[in-house]
Amino acid sequence: MKQIGLFSGSFNPVHIGHLALANWISEYEEMDELWFLVTPQSPMKTRTAMLDAGVRLEMVRRSIAGYRKFKASDFEFAMPQPSYTVDTLRCIHQAYPDASFQFIIGADNWSVFDKWKDYQEIINKYRILVYPRLGYDARIPAEYSNVRKVNAPLIEISSLFIREAHEHGKDVRFFIPEGIREYYYCSDAAEVQS
Repeated sequence: MKQIGLFSGSFNPVHIGHLALANWISEYEEMDELWFLVTPQSPMKTRTAMLDAGVRLEMVRRSIAGYRKFKASDFEFAMPQPSYTVDTLRCIHQAYPDASFQFIIGADNWSVFDKWKDYQEIINKYRILVYPRLGYDARIPAEYSNVRKVNAPLIEISSLFIREAHEHGKDVRFFIPEGIREYYYCSDAAEVQS
């Protein structure tokens, strides 16, 4: 059975931290594939601060080109918005019954997981990998047998940092994957965000 990691996020924009973490997880957790599930609209974020979903998907596609384990996914684009993880997991398991999925989240999201829609269903029915984030101690109760911490490297780069640096005229090109530097800096992509 194919092992697939589901790395969901707004990727607003995708950056080298996303790619390094995904690379580590795909190799050290022995994934056959890792899908970047681009979320058109997260329930936790306002639309005004988001690049267009199609632009974000294109940036992920360009960023991962050439690495056979990575896939850019627009699976949530056809779903009702905002995207709730439990709905995505239900649908993706129905659409791909012959694959084994692991949902990947950061310790920061794990710390507020009890506020997610139907979080107990997610914990009980789906496998979850929690990666470290600075300032968050991911404590996982023993009864949550489907949830596991991974010993991934701590990478503290955020899309917010990149957007704010760009707004202040800072050249942070090396935090952005080479495949999208020109696209992000020289097109309208960087200008559609607030």
